[in-house]
Amino acid sequence: MSSTTDEPLFLHDDDEEIKVDKPKGFWKILIVDDDQEIHAVTKMALADVVISEKPLQFLHAYSGSEALDRLSEHDDVAMILLDVVMETDDAGLRVAQDIREKLGNDEIRIVLRTGQPGYAPEENVVKAYDINDYKTKTELTRSRLLTTVFSAVRSYQQLKTINENRRGLRKIIHSASNLMERHSIVNFSEGVVTQIASLLGLNAEGIVGARAPHKDNEILVLGAAGHFANSIHKSLSTLNSEEIESAVRQCLNEKRHIQKEHATVFFIDGQEHQAAAYIETDRTVAEYDQELLEVFLANIAVGFENANLFEELRTAAYLDPLTGIPNRAEFTRQLQSISEKPCQETAIAVLDIDHFSDVNDGLGQDIGNLLLRSVALRLTEQLGNNVFVSRISADVFGITGPKSIVTPDNLSQLFILPFRAGEHYIPLQVTCGFTSAENTEQVNGKGLLKQVYIALKSAKTHSFERFDFYEPVMEQETQRRLELVRKLRSDFADRKLEVWYQPQVELESERIIGVEALLRWPQSDGSFISPAEFIPLAEYSGLIVDIGSWVIEESCRQIQTFDEQGLPNLRIAINVSVPQFRKRDFPELVEKQIEQSGISPERVELEITESILMEEPELVADILKRLKLQGVKVAIDDFGVGFSSLSYLQKLPLNRIKIDKTFVNNSAHKSGQIIIETIVDMAHRLGLEILAEGIEEPEQRDYFIGLNCSEGQGFYFAKPMPASELIKLLKEQKELTGTLRQSQRS
Repeated sequence: MSSTTDEPLFLHDDDEEIKVDKPKGFWKILIVDDDQEIHAVTKMALADVVISEKPLQFLHAYSGSEALDRLSEHDDVAMILLDVVMETDDAGLRVAQDIREKLGNDEIRIVLRTGQPGYAPEENVVKAYDINDYKTKTELTRSRLLTTVFSAVRSYQQLKTINENRRGLRKIIHSASNLMERHSIVNFSEGVVTQIASLLGLNAEGIVGARAPHKDNEILVLGAAGHFANSIHKSLSTLNSEEIESAVRQCLNEKRHIQKEHATVFFIDGQEHQAAAYIETDRTVAEYDQELLEVFLANIAVGFENANLFEELRTAAYLDPLTGIPNRAEFTRQLQSISEKPCQETAIAVLDIDHFSDVNDGLGQDIGNLLLRSVALRLTEQLGNNVFVSRISADVFGITGPKSIVTPDNLSQLFILPFRAGEHYIPLQVTCGFTSAENTEQVNGKGLLKQVYIALKSAKTHSFERFDFYEPVMEQETQRRLELVRKLRSDFADRKLEVWYQPQVELESERIIGVEALLRWPQSDGSFISPAEFIPLAEYSGLIVDIGSWVIEESCRQIQTFDEQGLPNLRIAINVSVPQFRKRDFPELVEKQIEQSGISPERVELEITESILMEEPELVADILKRLKLQGVKVAIDDFGVGFSSLSYLQKLPLNRIKIDKTFVNNSAHKSGQIIIETIVDMAHRLGLEILAEGIEEPEQRDYFIGLNCSEGQGFYFAKPMPASELIKLLKEQKELTGTLRQSQRS
């Protein structure tokens, strides 16, 4: 086989004695006849007959139904001597029909015998019942019977071999067309064993072995069949057979086929890869089979080369090309294996490098890549061989291993010292999420990955220690949040959300001078989901942009309604979120809604928080200046609770400052008063209006009146209410020509 040698195909070792093959197996012959004497005579006539070194073995049946039972029990019957007339006149014909149609056996040779010459026309019977011969019992003398049996058995042997070859070839063709599947090289190698065994008329018992990449002394079992099946992907040494290991190594080292006493080892010679197919057999390969095997193995070498190539590509699909460690796909496969065979002592972790993007932005992607390699190297070297380390996204590593090793303390210890990346030594911090193989009930590999990411998110959001362990309640909360987002999206599409309004008053007269638009989400049972819960979800999902646009539209429409009903000339304050400001067309949207409703721009006041200012202060300032040129007013909501620079107050086109209710609640204390008075004095000096939020007591109202703070808002004056109730309240105020407090007391 070797392309570099002209040695004979098969050589015996010099120290081995050439042994004579021993007969192995039997040709099974089924005799079916309701006459006991026919059985005895037939068996006697065929006694001591040997065909292709195998004697005959006789099975007996005395009716058609019994014949089918025997064939169901034995799927390797070579021929059947079948009587036509038994329990019925055509019982034998029915058996022949059932063999081909019900049992689907097209290999067994059927010889039909009848004691009634001319019972059925021979030509019609052969055509209709797919039999191989049809004789009267008087015709079958011993010599003719022997001739018939020899012919039938050899025909069976040839047909059996053809079918086995076809099955083996089909498996190899299937493997070649599906090389990218998980075990393509395994399927291909198993097909090699099956095909060689079929060509030799043997049972498929053997292995295909090859040297492991980068490990010259280790031989891996690539494919196996028969009682070797469990050895796939294992080292050849795990078979604990010096005889097999020695034969395979000799075959690979000498690059030739090896004939042993109980096996033959076939050398498969590819251009870059070589393999050895070890087939258990006591038979010497016949000379007439050798040329066929040469052609076959030459083709196998090409197929084996292709299979190895695709196997390498498949392996590459599960490796991270940057770090050389397993990637996300392989980590998921590892988790799937854990879920199928859970172990309470196995821990699973994901490790996220904090602020890794700063490295790429500041030092460049090349340094970032070197840093990732350095992290991967330290993790794999320090955690040891019992721990599986993979890179599952840009700066996230997946880890599985014993609970005693995969712990928060051990992982954090690995990040005490800085990491080298080129000439740089860079300190890193990480956030970790953990779960356990104990949490695998009704969970697959992807489920475990979800669990550990939930723990990671919890660690980023809530954990001061920068790590957290998965708890089922986390997933329940996540599912609840997702369900709320889904329901919020559905209810918003169905126009179930509502805009309520809380009056803003002139403190001296308690006259309503404006309202704040507040979003409400009613439920079917009459309850409401708190804005503190669903507004962050709307921002997280991106739905806040569409909802915010609708609130602006609804508020402008409500101002138009006030005017149509002759109500006071009120302004409406509308809260604007960070995602809304990120939309470049936000100013156009506001201008469009004001224009379509036909209201004065001064009636609209946009409330922004300090968090918006911290995003992109220059961009925010430009947007607000453009809106103010149109006449839209601007207020800072919850002033004083953020950390933005006071210098922004000079840059922004503000009209009003809203003092946060946390300061209002402390207005009775000296420390609280100092802060409030500082804010009020600063606002007066900058020429800004002041509105105090969250006033709930008359003493609070009086305190702010004393500071010359003109406006207020809070439960002391009115709670948020639907537009219909607000309109009713405004009408009462107008009729009484009094204050809000007078109308409420009435």
